[in-house]
Amino acid sequence: MSDVILQVSRLSKAFGPVQALRDVQFELRRGEIHALAGENGAGKSTLMNIIDGILQPDSGEISLDGRPVRIASPAAAQRLG
Repeated sequence: MSDVILQVSRLSKAFGPVQALRDVQFELRRGEIHALAGENGAGKSTLMNIIDGILQPDSGEISLDGRPVRIASPAAAQRLG
């Protein structure tokens, strides 16, 4: 089994003409700690809102433990762990 527990692939999100995220790639491996840092408007909150099920991506994929998932709501995110 892979030690990648969360993988974000080619994730994009726009709000009208504003591209908040473009082709984001991210892997979280078992035992790692990450911090998201960036300027205002860099897309940090948008990325977390997608992972938390608050927003839906325009494109891309999220995988948990190697399985693609669609996180439709915060409740679904909690059920997925």
